[in-house]
Amino acid sequence: MKTKLKGNEVNLAGDFIEKGSAAPDFTMTKGDLSKFNLSDRKGKTLLLNIFPSIDTPVCSASVRKFNQLASKMDNTLVLCISKDLPFAQSRFCSVEGIQNVIALSDFHHTSTFGKDYGVLIADSPMSGLLARAVVIINPEGKVIYSQLVPDITQEPDYDAALKALI
Repeated sequence: MKTKLKGNEVNLAGDFIEKGSAAPDFTMTKGDLSKFNLSDRKGKTLLLNIFPSIDTPVCSASVRKFNQLASKMDNTLVLCISKDLPFAQSRFCSVEGIQNVIALSDFHHTSTFGKDYGVLIADSPMSGLLARAVVIINPEGKVIYSQLVPDITQEPDYDAALKALI
């Protein structure tokens, strides 16, 4: 699978997860270093905002936007997922007043999330980070929406993601 970075092709490990697929299980680390498992969703819809690093303008903009939108979403958890350390994610969320999303770190080298969801960047200067994508998982664990952003430097299609929640 491929995406782009500033117009240049970037290879991804694995196949990007498609609508209708069963969501592969995952475990990630929250800002307080506790674990979050896919099974923790407790009957809620999950919106996964996946991105390379919280410390880039487009990534931080997507977290801010989904934080704003999350306050209006019923029965939905917004998970902001990157390879950033939980400490960096917590710092950003604290400084920015981010309270409506859950920041999750996929920093463990043993994690298979990136490959399982087809978002692990396999080459380029960003190798090892996660490509920008939005995946929505219904309470039954099925993917009901997925968007791999065409160029990592672009924001996701917020409107299309919101329409998938209706």
